[in-house]
Amino acid sequence: MELWRGRRLWIERRSVELPSGTKEYVVVHPGGAVAILPIDGDEVVLIRQYRAAVDAWVLEAPAGTLEPGEDPKDCAARELIEEARVAAAQLIPLGSVLTTPGFSDEVIHLFLGRGLSPSTAFDPDEDEQIEVVRVPIDEVRAMALDGRIADAKTICLVLRALVAPGSHP
Repeated sequence: MELWRGRRLWIERRSVELPSGTKEYVVVHPGGAVAILPIDGDEVVLIRQYRAAVDAWVLEAPAGTLEPGEDPKDCAARELIEEARVAAAQLIPLGSVLTTPGFSDEVIHLFLGRGLSPSTAFDPDEDEQIEVVRVPIDEVRAMALDGRIADAKTICLVLRALVAPGSHP
């Protein structure tokens, strides 16, 4: 049963038959998203933006919501330009992650961005306050591991692109 519907997400109450009986769950459907770790030489291009839900400025990878029917790679290319002011010659898929499977079906598709070039098509959404920040790769690794980067999608990107064995330098 639908409980609420907004512009980008909807919430439902769902009954599920389990071995222990019928259980009621509230499920949030925010739609899919993408996140990109853009690497330019020995630097990572991150963004710092205000996040009202945590009332804080958060250092994170550029990311955005998929439009209905949009290919994740196309969305990644668009969001990188809109948020980080760069375009990527290569967008390398790094898999996907479930953000909060305890109450949401959101999937974020992860990409590594290579071959960056400046873009003048910077066009953040009207509610976004974005500062582009360039951080040395070694510092980004350290920040993801010691908690200075707290954003989960960014930590996942750093793990898959910069920490995992055989990862992309």
